Amino acid sequence: MNYLIIAFQVIVGVSILNVWLIQNRAATRWRGGNAKTILEEFQEYGLSKSMFNIVGFFKVTLAILLIAAIWFPILKQPIALGLSAFLLGSIAMHFKIKDPLFKSFPASLFLILCLLIAFV
Repeated sequence: MNYLIIAFQVIVGVSILNVWLIQNRAATRWRGGNAKTILEEFQEYGLSKSMFNIVGFFKVTLAILLIAAIWFPILKQPIALGLSAFLLGSIAMHFKIKDPLFKSFPASLFLILCLLIAFV
């Protein structure tokens, strides 16, 4: 089970880093509303560029720490729960703008994985 949790940590951490650092300007089917970039997605949600910067800072930091928690297990639960809170926020934003349910799939999947990381 330990190796499965470590795999979940890598999957969630790398995926969040990919979204925020590599794919941030790429259009994907998961973007909220009609957004083409992650910044446009925040604008669709009615959030400011400052909020975009704050959320981005915390998500990237927590993703890095989630991977680091493989070697520092005491960090695992609080980091996974912190990411869970941001992922719940992502899901809420999709509902706020009445996105189709499928657009919440990545955040929902990563939320489930984070809860497994935190509590298993």
